[in-house]
Amino acid sequence: MSSEHYTPAVNPLPPVVVALVLFIMGIELAFTLGARGLVGGPSAVGWRLDALQSYSFSPDIFDWMVENGRWSFEHVIRFVTYPFVSGTFTQAIFVCVFLVAMGKMVAEVFGGLQMLVIFVLSGVGGALAYALLLDPNYPLVGGFPPVYGLIGAFTWLLWRKLSLIGENQSRAFGLIAALMGIQLVFGLLFGGTSDWVADLGGFATGFGLSFFLAPGGWARIVRRIRRD
Repeated sequence: MSSEHYTPAVNPLPPVVVALVLFIMGIELAFTLGARGLVGGPSAVGWRLDALQSYSFSPDIFDWMVENGRWSFEHVIRFVTYPFVSGTFTQAIFVCVFLVAMGKMVAEVFGGLQMLVIFVLSGVGGALAYALLLDPNYPLVGGFPPVYGLIGAFTWLLWRKLSLIGENQSRAFGLIAALMGIQLVFGLLFGGTSDWVADLGGFATGFGLSFFLAPGGWARIVRRIRRD
């Protein structure tokens, strides 16, 4: 018996989140199955390596583009494609877990299109931070920088809520502080790279974009400018 007041037991994921997860995991499954010889024939063993060479974000290529003023599409597109090429199956799984958790909350408040914009531009922001603040010799791959952008948007929501109820807004940054702390500990114990700079760049981009993309955000900024 149907009812207009029926509430589903499980709150469905926003379509944009489902699409991103399926895309990331679809690519990763192709790499994994190909490496085991289950699909694609003998050439499939090198699918991941080929994708890393063609679609990862390369600081060296970025430096070359800046120095020569040549911005070819095949290299510029790396700003957008690198989050969808994971280095390992485990990395892809963790990216999708965070994407489901953070993407759902951000999309439900901001809207699906706005969430996608934050995801894509946070990936760009993370890559720029990686290239400009460091001098790395290895490419950037995987979806953590844009996922951290979603964490930045989620942090903005907490920050805004705390300001409205008069609480200490610094509490909103507890999640990012904990995640950066975990990365620091793992880096000290097991060694690691400087990818955390890209993650932090993605976080800052997502947090900053939220001022404009949150519901009523642009109108709020215009009102503040007029008051000043």
